[in-house]
Amino acid sequence: MQSFVDAVAAELERPRALLKQVVDHLASHYSVSRDELGAFFDRQLATLEDYEVDLLFSPLFTPTLTEQAAFSELLDRQTLPVGEWPLLIRKLTARPTVARLTTEDGVTHAIKLREVSLERFVTRLNLDVVIPDPLGKLLHSLPPAEDRALLKALARRIVWNKEPRRAVLFRYLLASTSEDFYSRADLLVLLKLMETYQPKDTADLLARIPHWQEVLKREMLSAASPKPFFAARVQELHGGGRDQRHQDNSAISGKQRELDFLGRLQGVLNV
Repeated sequence: MQSFVDAVAAELERPRALLKQVVDHLASHYSVSRDELGAFFDRQLATLEDYEVDLLFSPLFTPTLTEQAAFSELLDRQTLPVGEWPLLIRKLTARPTVARLTTEDGVTHAIKLREVSLERFVTRLNLDVVIPDPLGKLLHSLPPAEDRALLKALARRIVWNKEPRRAVLFRYLLASTSEDFYSRADLLVLLKLMETYQPKDTADLLARIPHWQEVLKREMLSAASPKPFFAARVQELHGGGRDQRHQDNSAISGKQRELDFLGRLQGVLNV
């Protein structure tokens, strides 16, 4: 247990920038300006209800995949059952665990974390997930050793908790053992796709890919062709018949990358 207390506390107590979402939330809900942030944390934060604190700090203390990856080495040795999470949270609360939030003026504010924020962080670390041996061995064989902690965190995400979905990840990772095929960005896109659409298995995912490809092609075509003018006068200002507006090249290249990924995914799953 103590190893988990130390690991979680170390991650939560590292300095982190106060995110724009938090600053905007303070401005819109509590009329706190940027130069009043310190005073708010010192005097008013303690008066908020737990649900208000959770809403305020959720962007900061919902662990990212990178933060989850910080626990990969620990979780390679041992996991923590769900039934022990309340004790872990109580220990972190009693410690106490103090976050260090840095505002855009470079000032760091020490914030004693409440149980509600600690619970949010701990329950989303997937500390109880055991990576099956075949998948674990595959992760250890991927080309870039520096990516393995992140990929282990990816493999512990709840979306893979059912074998039919885990088979999708296994097959893509198997293809990724080739240095020519491996792409960290592709695996992150695969995770996002699976978490967003929740396909039940490989066949379900394959059935959806053609529709996604068609949507992307239409979006690329739309980005390459500026929208019609709503008035002749506006069209004249843009060169009349010689439309001088530029196509959205960044959007097109992004859609093309998504399309290329879907093609690779389709190829792997069809083997």
